[in-house]
Amino acid sequence: MTRRLGAALLAGWLGQAALLPAAATVAAETPPAGADKTPTQDFSPPPPVPPTAEELQEIKQKFAKLGKAIAALTFQKVRDPALADVEIYHQAVANILEHGEFYSKDSAAWTLSVLDRGLLRARFLQAGETPWMNSTGHTVVRGYRSRIDGSVQPYAVTLPAAYGKDPLRRWRVDVVLHGRDTTLTEVKFLYTHRGDTPAPANLQHVRIDVFGRGNNAYRWAGEIDVFEAIEAFFANERLALRERLPDGSRIVLRGFSMGGAGTWHIGLHHPDRWCVLGPGAGFTTTHGYVKGLSKPLPPYQEACLRIYDAVDYAANAFNVPIVAYSGEDDPQKLAADLMEERLRQLNITTMTHLVAPGVGHQFPPEWQTKADALWSKYAAQGRPEYPDHVRFTTYTLKYPSCAWVEILGLDKHYHETNIDAQRNENGYVLLTKNVRALHLHLPEGVNHPQIVAIDGQQLTAKPWIHQNGTTHLYLARREGRWQAVLPQRLLTERAQTPQKTAGLQGPIDDAFCDAFVCVRGTAKPYHEATQRYAEGNLKRFAAEWAKYFRGQLPIKDDVDVTAEDIATKHLILFGDPASNYLVAQVLDGLPLRWTAQDIQWAGVKYPAKDHVPVLIYPNPLNANRYVVLNSGHTFHAADFKGTNALLYPRLGDWAVLRLAPTSDDPLGVEVRAAGLYDEYWKIAAK
Repeated sequence: MTRRLGAALLAGWLGQAALLPAAATVAAETPPAGADKTPTQDFSPPPPVPPTAEELQEIKQKFAKLGKAIAALTFQKVRDPALADVEIYHQAVANILEHGEFYSKDSAAWTLSVLDRGLLRARFLQAGETPWMNSTGHTVVRGYRSRIDGSVQPYAVTLPAAYGKDPLRRWRVDVVLHGRDTTLTEVKFLYTHRGDTPAPANLQHVRIDVFGRGNNAYRWAGEIDVFEAIEAFFANERLALRERLPDGSRIVLRGFSMGGAGTWHIGLHHPDRWCVLGPGAGFTTTHGYVKGLSKPLPPYQEACLRIYDAVDYAANAFNVPIVAYSGEDDPQKLAADLMEERLRQLNITTMTHLVAPGVGHQFPPEWQTKADALWSKYAAQGRPEYPDHVRFTTYTLKYPSCAWVEILGLDKHYHETNIDAQRNENGYVLLTKNVRALHLHLPEGVNHPQIVAIDGQQLTAKPWIHQNGTTHLYLARREGRWQAVLPQRLLTERAQTPQKTAGLQGPIDDAFCDAFVCVRGTAKPYHEATQRYAEGNLKRFAAEWAKYFRGQLPIKDDVDVTAEDIATKHLILFGDPASNYLVAQVLDGLPLRWTAQDIQWAGVKYPAKDHVPVLIYPNPLNANRYVVLNSGHTFHAADFKGTNALLYPRLGDWAVLRLAPTSDDPLGVEVRAAGLYDEYWKIAAK
């Protein structure tokens, strides 16, 4: 997902008809009747059904053959996207073998089928052909290489049979998010979407089925996967000289169960990307959905719930209509009920809630048809290119913008932030809350001074013209008064005084939503105990990333990190200043002291022999990237196995951990202190 508008400009001025498959209408996110949805609830997959010795041997032989074919294609300088379209088959089988994920009696047969299709594509590529890229009338699996970790990720595209026959026709695009499936693997995804059955003859839209890196409710890297898959599809259409066929102003986002939860949060966090949202069931809040969860949580955790709790972003439904579906007897109907109530309080009337009488956690075909009729109505209208009225709510600069409005600075993160922006013939009328800097993208061709009425103040602002010809206004509030500023000034202020900005706002878990590299130390550490923790935590992160985010954790030794790594990636450093060369290099630019004797944080000293600092901070070697010390994701396997609502940050921006290993948990720790920085990356006053 690209950082948009002002963030990009500041960096760059110096430069249905297709229905959900019936098999997917019931999702595993809902527990059995009478079950209590607690933080310890287990959604582990069923026991595997291992392939026979003969099947395993055949799988390994074909797997090796496909690997050699990919190596030959690489030697022939075949590149993405065609190469990724073959590699997804090889990676799918690598994953099912690595994790032993043969959950069905048919898994071995599916795996062999996937390998056969990968080998067939490799043969086509060797002959310089890519027929699947032009295939219409049935589903085709494609792949892209993620910028986060370099892994290849699958997605599926269904092009209607009539796609491209009329070069003037533009097509609606549906992005479909799957429900939770504890037996989901890449092999199952590729086999399910193999396209042996023709698409419905009356299919009136393009359909993109997103893998989402598995079962993470489209959070963190799973959220980025949705946008990377969409971007990959549109990029492929440009390469095929079909860029005018899919209509970017008519993208429908929809899904059921876990896919519904993803639709709620992605749709309302990015309301300017879609022409209509179609959430079915899902969840929209953490408290209340995860029964038994402490309330309140520690303040730094409670604040971070506002990153993903979709109900907090309900006001953004002003910018995009919602056609939600619920079964009358489905406990997850509460998600839409909460949203309806919040919208009533806000006097926003853009939501329609379809309720199927007597139906539980299912989305029957007849109700899919009813929902699609409404989605189609809104899709026919499309999104306006430049809406004259935008109302946007956020709590973090992880989600900074809607349409032509972008928030560049907050007074305080995780507090409600609002902007009501109206365009008129002379300029803009703006009302803000918790905003200290913002950017407005002007309509095409507008380059004359604009009259801006903002928070009871009026000023005249001269547009700033970007080198690409687009025009913009940048506004900043100083000592209670708004003024127009140049983007260069904002950029210089950021260089002089680090501050939270879009893409650099924390918490620790945010570092794993863009390109990063984990760096292990190679020298003698201060203390063996803390080094064991650092090494064990990196090993755990690698295992959890592979299992639950379906990628390969990028890891390097400190001596192998390159200038390109520092320039383009977040640095995730494991070790201490003695063991890891890069920790020593950045230490004096971080808000702590760390010696062999003690760790000094916020005026408190902790013994270095059994304490480890964990933090995220702007990288002193590259202020446009993060540095993280001694942490991967702050939630772990037990949370992934529980309900997806548990994937919230556990440590905020920073923490000091005391080692407390046990025989059951060698990586056990006690949180001695943890919290969030203020807007200037300083430890917030209590």
